[in-house]
Amino acid sequence: MKLLIQPGAGIGPILKAIHKAKKSIEIVIFRFDRKEVEKALEDAVERGVFVHALIAYTNRGGEEHLRALEMRLLERGVTVARTADDLVRYHGKMMIADRKELHLLGFNWTMLDIERSRSFGIITRNRELVAEAVKLFEADTKRQPYKSGSDKFVVSPVNSREVLSDFIAGAKRQILIYDVKVADRQMLRLLEERRKAGVEVRILGGTSRRAPQIDCRPYERMRLHVRTIIRDGAQAFLGSQSLKQLELDGRREIGMITRDRSIVAEMARVFEEDWKASDAEFEKTRVLTAALPARKAKKKIVKAIEPVLGKVVEKVVSTRAKGLDPEEIHEQAKEVVKQAVKEAVKESLETLVEPQLAPG
Repeated sequence: MKLLIQPGAGIGPILKAIHKAKKSIEIVIFRFDRKEVEKALEDAVERGVFVHALIAYTNRGGEEHLRALEMRLLERGVTVARTADDLVRYHGKMMIADRKELHLLGFNWTMLDIERSRSFGIITRNRELVAEAVKLFEADTKRQPYKSGSDKFVVSPVNSREVLSDFIAGAKRQILIYDVKVADRQMLRLLEERRKAGVEVRILGGTSRRAPQIDCRPYERMRLHVRTIIRDGAQAFLGSQSLKQLELDGRREIGMITRDRSIVAEMARVFEEDWKASDAEFEKTRVLTAALPARKAKKKIVKAIEPVLGKVVEKVVSTRAKGLDPEEIHEQAKEVVKQAVKEAVKESLETLVEPQLAPG
């Protein structure tokens, strides 16, 4: 079992698996703009490998891009299937090589997710997990119901709520979570119950307003695109599903639970580094903001944000030229705004506060 940490691991391990495949590649696609992966799949077909791609019927703003991908792959000899439209979204990310090796990913096949976002992936040859992944792939390509055969393989809307509820409820000492926004009422209630029972609960990302007592920090280092729960330093969940009602009950999401100690320890190490960096940034912003009169700060910040608009326009133009789907352009533009605003606000606050904090 191997852990992929993004950014850092890059696309190399995935390309290596495709190049080494001898019989089959089965890949699930929700978003895709990595031409090198597309080329590797085409090369695999030429080697006589059976390549089967299951492509989402929709994503936000990117249907045209998905349909164009389908046509390109079909022209190159890839067998293409499209997911059903019975669920709100088919959002899982995985690849199976030779029905022996599973790549379970928290990130899409995109430059933004792999190169500019915090995410994880796991490569495993565990027979139970591989068998369940194959069963799910076959069910979804044939548009037939999937029946779970393992509580280690976490699939929405089949068993995610039950498995993750039990996973959280079983924590004795610590729960560390990466999640853009934990919002499901039942999950928040379970986390609060664990907190009251003395379990340390920390979240990097966000929560709804229903969880004011849970220790949560916005993720400040880069874009966050992973859903992970690390329990008691001994087990970890990694998947595409956030702890939100829709992602647990209304969408196809795919995850897994691992007890591999080295992988869990590495995830926890990265979490602590991210927490420390985000906590320092959070505290600095809080101190700076608290030291300023609101009206004065507002004027300074508004003035500092104005140049950001030009950067966004430049970024949109450049990404459109690269052939990214509309949602990827939207995400990249959002990242430009977020980072530029953050830098501008920080610089403005420091400029305003320094004279007030200087010793008299």
